[in-house]
Amino acid sequence: MDVQLTAAHWVYLAGILVILVTMALRKNIVVPAVVATFLTALTFSGSIVTGLSSIFNASLVAAKELFNIFLIIAMVTAMLGALRQLGADRMMVAPFRRVMRAGTSSFLVLAAVTYVISLFFWPTPAVPLVGAVLIPVAIRAGMSPLSVGMVIAICGQGMALSSDYIIKVAPGISAAAAGVEADAVADKALVLSLIVGGTALVITYLVQKRHWRTPSPDLLVEWEAEADRGIGDARGGGAPSGGGDSGSRTPRPEPAGGPLGGGEQTAAATAVLVAPSDPVADPSDRHDAEAEKERRGTAKAFAMLVPLAYLAFIVYLMLGKFTEVVPPLQGGEAAAIVGGIAALILFAAAASTDRASFLETTSDHLVDGLVFAFKAMGCVLPIAGFFFIGNPDFAGPILGLSADAAGPAILFDLVTSVQAHLPQNAFVTSFGILLIGVVAGLDGSGFSGLPLTGALSGALGPAVDVDPSTLAAIGQMGNIWSGGGVIIAWSSLVAVAGFARVPVLDLARKCFLPVMAGLVLSTVFAVLVF
Repeated sequence: MDVQLTAAHWVYLAGILVILVTMALRKNIVVPAVVATFLTALTFSGSIVTGLSSIFNASLVAAKELFNIFLIIAMVTAMLGALRQLGADRMMVAPFRRVMRAGTSSFLVLAAVTYVISLFFWPTPAVPLVGAVLIPVAIRAGMSPLSVGMVIAICGQGMALSSDYIIKVAPGISAAAAGVEADAVADKALVLSLIVGGTALVITYLVQKRHWRTPSPDLLVEWEAEADRGIGDARGGGAPSGGGDSGSRTPRPEPAGGPLGGGEQTAAATAVLVAPSDPVADPSDRHDAEAEKERRGTAKAFAMLVPLAYLAFIVYLMLGKFTEVVPPLQGGEAAAIVGGIAALILFAAAASTDRASFLETTSDHLVDGLVFAFKAMGCVLPIAGFFFIGNPDFAGPILGLSADAAGPAILFDLVTSVQAHLPQNAFVTSFGILLIGVVAGLDGSGFSGLPLTGALSGALGPAVDVDPSTLAAIGQMGNIWSGGGVIIAWSSLVAVAGFARVPVLDLARKCFLPVMAGLVLSTVFAVLVF
């Protein structure tokens, strides 16, 4: 079919190229996306008013399509804030330390715990949690700091985030741009992420195992000594791990005699009078001890409740998908249930922490969650708005057309016009989408390129007889494994390197070949199987 290209098509194409170049230069692409939206609308309509209004309308349309994603992020983040205030977040992973006694067992536990936590709560809170609790145990068990960082990055920022199967932020963005169901993208992305992650983990294990050492407490001391001097001094000034409790118990007798100004005999007598075991002489200490005991008990209860609640949800999800025992979840119901569970746990945790003012505390956590959601995802809106203007389903509202008027299919027209000049090959197209996703991830966010790969997947899929959801999942792999924090040093990989105490450039370089091998293998699998 012959397509007549107009000036608006060429302006839109120029905008895509500028965005790709900006990404390759590791610069933020919000400004190019907004300018390209304005110029495209101005060229299409010939009206400066339409051009200016399209800047707002594009972000508004994107917000309408993606706000459910912002809301689920906010709720989960708010829940984690309440759990963190209660102290239940660390208790959720503490039991795994008992089985991390050697390098291989630590490798497996570290991978599994990081993946599960990141799958449900995203890597942002997972990295500090795993870093504070499990990394020292893994180091003591013989793993090298570099291999620890690789495992956390591959399983968290890579394998869990690239599928985003529970919260479904990434599949939602990819599917919206491609014009397909989010569940279709999510199901395929889950399989592909496991292939990429499994391949990368196997290569990491085989390559790094020779650097592991015999388990010893001295390894932890050595690792601590190699930290930055400021951190080392700060940690060295206090009691070692496990010594904090004794430090909190010993000061009691000392303040008793000091203020009195008496001699040794007076101090000793006073110390006996205020012995911690005397409920009459020291009721406040006893009350504090009971309150602390109650708080720890509550924290333990929530540390068990949260995994069990989400485990029950997973079981329900699987039963609905593979059996007829329960009705399958449709559309965005799965993400909505995750948000509902998070909200109820948030309320309960806030009430347990501060019964008197839990209403205000809950509101504060929700506000913090919304702030985090917009900080993490806010820049996606104008970027998605630009790519939505190339989709006929969204172009009409952005350009201010009437409800019954069909929007221009700018991106699809461009693809159709060059279709005859492109090799009609599923492999070439799939690897092209993968490469575009990897390049798009160079900005270090992992999500900003999803509207681009999603839109291209929707346009190119029918031309090469490949399901657009498959191409969208492939593009999602390239985006997130690149920019999500695995092979790009200027991404959230910095946090992983900081907790593992290794140079971030070394960590990115070591992750590159295992991840790229997994991406190639997963793309071949997608073309042959899906």
